[in-house]
Amino acid sequence: MTGEKRNYVIGQTEMPARPLEPALYLVATPIGNLSDITLRALETLAAADIVACEDTRVSRVLLDRYGIRRRTTAYHEHNAGEAGPKLIAALEAGQSVALISDAGTPLISDPGYRLVGEAQERGLRVVPIPGPSAPLAALTASGLPSDAFLFAGFLPVKSGQRLTKLETFRAVPATLIFFESPRRLAETLAAMVEALGGERKAAIGRELTKTFEEMRTGTLQALADHYAAADTPKGEIVICVGPAEVKADQPADIDRLLLSLAAEMPASKAAAEAAKMTGGQKQALYRRLLELRDAAGEGEGG
Repeated sequence: MTGEKRNYVIGQTEMPARPLEPALYLVATPIGNLSDITLRALETLAAADIVACEDTRVSRVLLDRYGIRRRTTAYHEHNAGEAGPKLIAALEAGQSVALISDAGTPLISDPGYRLVGEAQERGLRVVPIPGPSAPLAALTASGLPSDAFLFAGFLPVKSGQRLTKLETFRAVPATLIFFESPRRLAETLAAMVEALGGERKAAIGRELTKTFEEMRTGTLQALADHYAAADTPKGEIVICVGPAEVKADQPADIDRLLLSLAAEMPASKAAAEAAKMTGGQKQALYRRLLELRDAAGEGEGG
């Protein structure tokens, strides 16, 4: 490949790409608007010996837009076992490999972490080329707290598993960020209402950075009602859910609530209902109820 021209084009200007050192380059690409690509990303893609893509056809649109004539190879969840070792071999042979996904930052909900782990184990250099990220774009436009957040990717497709997974996030004191398919959005929001509580503030980001970009905000219940009645939306979806609001309930009020609920249902269910009503943690409320019963000499009793 010695002497081969490696250029990229911005407008009508052809720019030469400087040589790359052998390494695995993790290149963030636009999540919709192709103008969001960084200059460093363009130069890296133009200079790399190999560009590994989630879908070569999707990536070709970006590369053609900027006049990048690089060899591409597919690397995705279905061929990672076969393609990964070939990319590692290329790195060990002194070549540069640029890894990109269909959109956004590589390794976010894709198998790239396996490739990175293998490269690190072999002492190969890994270089991040930062840029667009759908979760961060949605978070910043959501109006929800951004001092702490948790990206949870896609939820399980089966309803029971989805509810179970959502329950694990109930007490997380941070904004939650999820990816979701448009056709499952309505049922996922309904499950979030059930598992997290309908009063939580939330935001739905659709087609971010694209022509028909939309950010819809409201409570989880209001959003669930809207999408239950609306036609199936189109495009990529990001769901942001704010943390549960800290209730101002006094300990004595919570104790009375626990005892009142426990008079009508088993202790575990009483704790769960109290958690929904106060925003507290079910486990902590359950322990407190047992303490109250022990102090009254009642024992566990269910």
